[in-house]
Amino acid sequence: MKKLIRGIVDFRKNVRPSCKDTFARLALGQQTDTLFIACSDGRVVPNVFASSNPGDLFVIRNVGNLIPICGEEGHSASDESEAAAIEFSLLNLSVTDIIVCGHSECGAMISISSGKAPAGATNLKSWLRHGKTSLKKLEAGSTLGAHLERHNQLSQLNVLEQIEHLKTYPIVAERLEKGTLRLHAWWFDIKEADVYEYEPEDGGFRLIDEEYAEILLERVEQRTSASTASASSEKAQDDDSRPHRTFNDSPSGFHQDYRV
Repeated sequence: MKKLIRGIVDFRKNVRPSCKDTFARLALGQQTDTLFIACSDGRVVPNVFASSNPGDLFVIRNVGNLIPICGEEGHSASDESEAAAIEFSLLNLSVTDIIVCGHSECGAMISISSGKAPAGATNLKSWLRHGKTSLKKLEAGSTLGAHLERHNQLSQLNVLEQIEHLKTYPIVAERLEKGTLRLHAWWFDIKEADVYEYEPEDGGFRLIDEEYAEILLERVEQRTSASTASASSEKAQDDDSRPHRTFNDSPSGFHQDYRV
C-alpha cells in the first residue's frame, strides 16, 4: 500500500500534467475497439507489454482468464459478471476484437493441473471447474505446447478452450458469422517477457516479433478493407430496396421516380 500511495503522489507531480487532457477527453466517453480477457495475476500487465494507453482496452480479469460457457437462452451458465462485460463491450462499445490472454506460471493452471486448491478455498475450487475441459484435452494427449512444462502447456490449451466458450454466446456467434468480430488467442511468457499469438497455420503459438507483427497488421488491414466494402454494399442494397413512389397521372404524362 505504501508503494501505491507514493505512486499516486508521483503521478500527480510528474504524469498528470501531461495526460490530464487525455483523461478529460475520455471522460466524455469510451471508443474502445478491443475486449481484453486476462488473468488477475499482477505480473500480466497489458499496458506494459502491449504499450496500450488509457481507453485502448475494455478489460475482464479473473483467476485463470476463464469464461463460463453460455447456457440456455443466452444466459451465462455461471457467474454473470463475465457475460455482462461481454455484452457491454459488444453492445455499448461496438468492440471488433476480443483477445483471451493466458500466461506462464499461472497459479490457476497449476491448481487445475495438480488437482489441488488452497484449503478452504471453496469458491476458487468451484470457479476453476471452467478450466477442467482444458485439462481433459491435455490428459487426452494434446501436443500443443508439448515442449512446455505441464502447467504451461495447460495454460496454452486453456486459452483456446476459452475462445470456444466465447463462441457459445449468441451475441458473439452472431458477429463472428457476420465477420464483424474477431477472436485472438494470446499467451504471455513471464520469464522472457514475450507475447505469443495462436497461429492456426502453425497449429501452435507464435512469437509476436517484428516479422510476425507485420503479417498480423496486414491481416488487420485486409479485414478492415473487407468490412468497409461489405458495409458499403449492404448500404447500397438497403438504398435499392427502399420504396419508390411514382407520379404519372399529370396531363403531360410526366413520370418521375424518387426515393423517400
